[in-house]
Amino acid sequence: MNLNSLKMSNTYHQIYIHGVFAVKNRKAMIGMSWKPKMMAVIGNLINETGSTNILVNGVEDHTHCLFELKPSVSVSDVMKIAKSKSSKWLNENNLLRYHFEWQSGFGAFSYSQSQIDILYKYILNQERHHQHQSFRDEYIELLTKFNVNFDENYIFHDLV
Repeated sequence: MNLNSLKMSNTYHQIYIHGVFAVKNRKAMIGMSWKPKMMAVIGNLINETGSTNILVNGVEDHTHCLFELKPSVSVSDVMKIAKSKSSKWLNENNLLRYHFEWQSGFGAFSYSQSQIDILYKYILNQERHHQHQSFRDEYIELLTKFNVNFDENYIFHDLV
């Protein structure tokens, strides 16, 4: 058998990821006046990885990202770039009196095409959603829904 005949000339994929990450110590630091710009910056950073941003939104203490993952890029790399470069952008633009950092770690959950419309609406309506549920409760609910093993004592624990 010729190994060259096994190579595919095109790669087709459909990998939807819902990424979630928090402000360090879950402090309410994301300002409403500059939040839209920061969410756009995060979306552009996701696109720079070769993945395709669909929606980024959040509230004062955390952010949700919905994107189509490029198969040659890891979820960890996308999240690392989005978090590190967006915090750098925020600090360089002096939008806060204090140094801004994202919490270490993130949540990443995969979705099928049939679930994208519901997830999109969920992320779009974060402000309304968090009038009734804390971020901690939301995050535990996601981990539970996706059968992710976790120790509740360490969900938001940063190692020093």
